[in-house]
Amino acid sequence: MDAILERSHALKQEVVDFVLDAEGDIAQALESYAAGKLRTGNGNSTQQDLVIDSFVIEGKVGDKSPLELFIESHPDLPQSDRNLISSWHRSFMGLFAIAKILPDGFELRNWLTDKYYIVKPNNPKTLQELSRLKEGEILLTRISPVTDIYWTFFSNFTIMGKLGKPKLAVAIGNFKETYKNNLYSDAPDLLEEAWNSVTQYHEQFVEFFGADEITLPGYQLNKKIGEFQEIVTEKYLAATGIDTSKSIAEMAQEAEIGEEEIKAAVEEMGADAKVASQIFNNNGSSKMVMPKVDLPAELKKAEQVTAISHPRWGQMFLPTYSKVKTILSTADWQNIEGAQKLIRYYLEDKSINAFIWYRLAQEYPNTLENVLQTVLERPDFQLNRDLDTLLEEFHKPLEPDLPEIASVPLHLHNLFQAAVAEVHKSKPQSKGQKKPAKGFK
Repeated sequence: MDAILERSHALKQEVVDFVLDAEGDIAQALESYAAGKLRTGNGNSTQQDLVIDSFVIEGKVGDKSPLELFIESHPDLPQSDRNLISSWHRSFMGLFAIAKILPDGFELRNWLTDKYYIVKPNNPKTLQELSRLKEGEILLTRISPVTDIYWTFFSNFTIMGKLGKPKLAVAIGNFKETYKNNLYSDAPDLLEEAWNSVTQYHEQFVEFFGADEITLPGYQLNKKIGEFQEIVTEKYLAATGIDTSKSIAEMAQEAEIGEEEIKAAVEEMGADAKVASQIFNNNGSSKMVMPKVDLPAELKKAEQVTAISHPRWGQMFLPTYSKVKTILSTADWQNIEGAQKLIRYYLEDKSINAFIWYRLAQEYPNTLENVLQTVLERPDFQLNRDLDTLLEEFHKPLEPDLPEIASVPLHLHNLFQAAVAEVHKSKPQSKGQKKPAKGFK
């Protein structure tokens, strides 16, 4: 084992001990970071260790990282150690497939970005635990660079075994939900393109609907969203050079897959033949694919649904937004049935993000302040001073995560569609019956 590889193990432990033994600002920052990360999940020892490792890499104490503070507090540290520790800022969580087993490690494929890494265990215990792994098995773990050529396992790992396409698609969907900050950590170009797609979607939404907000009965909004989706798809396919003139039969022949399987998969998605052409016969240059946008099934029968678009927060569907606006535009709002319950729902439910609150605060500043003073029983509450603190109290991030409408890498999109086709093929369903889709879409 290379000396630098062994040193990476010892240094990592020193950094973790430094963080756990610290008091003051570092201890407070870790506590706050861990509270947010452990809010979801089972909180077992593996997850706790992952959270600590994530804080070491991604956390902030003031304007500095724990890695920077460790280096500053060890002035006698050799330059080689300083360089190694500084390189760990590139460490990231990933869902890896074992592409090849090497004499002293593995070649891993990061399923999120389709990038490959040489990864070597840096201690005998990890080497022994991973010795039984076989090609094709899936690992959930964090890796960090050691040299320009290879990486090492920075954290504990979860061995998920060999996964078929449906289970792999679900695992990737779960990763996307749990490790949002690490979605495209090693592919900033994909991340930038995904964020750009959200802005483009918003611009097209405003162009189509004439505003960034529209309220319609659920069935009408569903129809309009479908029309909008067709136009967006046409523009996207034209921009990527996809030939949308081919029939399902031609696509099936070229993709070497049964025509009925393509039709079944398309029906499961709610997509059309043009999207199928993109999925099964993409000859364009784009690395990313726009996902299908659907009005959730429970909202299609709603009396009213408001669709709101934002260039960063993405698209939101809210069946009660009109009622909230009515509450905030009524002087005697307390006489409206269910008013306090609805306002509290908007605070507590994670689907109502900070942007919605900022939007309401901008349109109804005086009323919203009065309503929150009453509902929260906080007569001193001031909207312009206390809103952000209130949103954080109710676990609402003040900055957006990558929205669901963002484009996804082509290889993930194709994986998910293949998973849908596989599920449909193995479990025939009666006509008209559909299963809800999970994972990337």
